[in-house]
Amino acid sequence: MSRARKSAGRRIDALAHWLLRFRIISVPAGWIANSTLAWSIISRTDRIRRNRLRDRVKAAGPEMMPRHISMIMDGNRRFAWNRSMDTEAGHAAGKQRLKDVMRWILDLEIPYLTVYALSTENLTSREGEELDTLFDLYVSGLEEISTDPMVHENRVKVQVVGRTELLPEHLRKAIAEAEAATSQYSDFLFTVCLAYGGREEIVDAVKTIAADHAAGDLDLESIDPAAISSRLYTADLPDPDLVIRTSGEERVSNFLLWQIAYSELYFTDVHWPSFRRRDLYEAIEDYQLRRRRYGS
Repeated sequence: MSRARKSAGRRIDALAHWLLRFRIISVPAGWIANSTLAWSIISRTDRIRRNRLRDRVKAAGPEMMPRHISMIMDGNRRFAWNRSMDTEAGHAAGKQRLKDVMRWILDLEIPYLTVYALSTENLTSREGEELDTLFDLYVSGLEEISTDPMVHENRVKVQVVGRTELLPEHLRKAIAEAEAATSQYSDFLFTVCLAYGGREEIVDAVKTIAADHAAGDLDLESIDPAAISSRLYTADLPDPDLVIRTSGEERVSNFLLWQIAYSELYFTDVHWPSFRRRDLYEAIEDYQLRRRRYGS
């Protein structure tokens, strides 16, 4: 259903671009596009459609709602480049969008949200100046979380997972403070993957298993999927029900490789800073319309 909508959307866009080559179409179209009344009508119509979509998602019932949503927040740089902005502005817009998404997730009473913020590959592939910008944004975001009324009113526990020892000291300090400020909460768990890689996570779990076995604390016969799961960075999390990736790429990019074995995957062309509440509802409705299969 989602692919059909995307295909239809591309055909409509192509037709619109062709029609706009003609002045008889482009002149009135330009007038309408700059009309306050037109934008007011479009905004109201979009809000009505979004609210109807939200009502359908909620009406499906709690058993049809994903309990754990994981998100690959892709497209900050492309969002900026498309608007002739520098990448710093794109990352800042992405940070603000994450705050919005957390609010929408809380409104739906979904108890687990996990986001992919920085991969281990990013630490070596990104320029030092861009990494410094990202680190500063993470620090300010974590500091805001520590005092955010939304976080405390909804009893949101915050945790950061990954090879955090690779991160700069000032960022590790901000992580520790945010985790300490929310450690007593358990109603909602917000997990940020920083300096994270799915393969690295599995390697670290296997090392722990090997050490436990060598110490005589773990029998060979006891090594099973549960033994590995309990030694992952996300051991206190249920596996994701739904993984959403923005910005058009259709791959998982070393994200939660062990945990998403049976997750439903949803890909959208929208860049992360442009991700709307309606986009979230569409992803969840698509998930609700699927018949989940385990091992087939």
